Amino acid sequence: MSSSPGQAVASTISSATRLEIEDSLKQDIFRRTIALASAAHELKTPLSVMTGYTDLLLGQLLGPLNEQQRKVLEEMKQSGLRLQRFVQDFLAFSALESGKIRIAKELGDVNECIAEVLEHWSNRFEQKKLRWEFRPESNLRQLLFDPLKLQHVISNLIDNAVKFTPVGGKIRVSTSTYLWERRTYRQMLPFANERRAEADHQPNAIRMCVTDSGPGIPPEFHQEIFNEFLRLQQTSDSHGMGLGLAIARRLVEAHAGKIWVESEHGHGSTFCVLLPMRTKE
Repeated sequence: MSSSPGQAVASTISSATRLEIEDSLKQDIFRRTIALASAAHELKTPLSVMTGYTDLLLGQLLGPLNEQQRKVLEEMKQSGLRLQRFVQDFLAFSALESGKIRIAKELGDVNECIAEVLEHWSNRFEQKKLRWEFRPESNLRQLLFDPLKLQHVISNLIDNAVKFTPVGGKIRVSTSTYLWERRTYRQMLPFANERRAEADHQPNAIRMCVTDSGPGIPPEFHQEIFNEFLRLQQTSDSHGMGLGLAIARRLVEAHAGKIWVESEHGHGSTFCVLLPMRTKE
């Protein structure tokens, strides 16, 4: 049964109106995101000043501290660092949403890059009584990557591991060479579809993994966990908006890499990042 001219016109108007509404909503969300990013940016300087003075006090450069004072300052420092990570993630998310993120690749050492991140997290590991280890691949050659963006990725993965690993648990970070045969460009397909293990082929990628002894993630959430604003579990140590893993995914994909999780509920999680072993564009 064919539609009448009136129905066709009404349908066209309805479609046009819907598109206008969608466009208006997108613009409104964009304006709000920019405004919030501006507010977050304004927090960066006072936060840096606050943590700087806290370090000054903890270093006892302004006088000796008793144990109670030291504990209070340590808590202030950790709260400041947590807020700094929140601001950093929100600014990164805003830049990614607006298309203003810039990947500045340079030749560098991935192991050194990760070691710097672990040094930054060492106090938090100690505070939560977490055992940790770094198992670097000893024969990694330099490759092309953005060191600040990769550190952001690794830091977000460690942050996630610290949140969900119980007091006294263990976190392991490792790097290794890997042979990556891309059979698809769809980033979220199971990694098994892209594996190949022939011994007569040279590795063409570097794999970085962060393993924790937390509660694990059910298989049905292995892809969704990288979506924005998704938080599967609440713990006493969980903060933020659920952006960390989503930002990590986007930054890895901006390097033409891949990120995924291997986990069973109740048996911890391993988050892996795979980057092409390139020395030039």
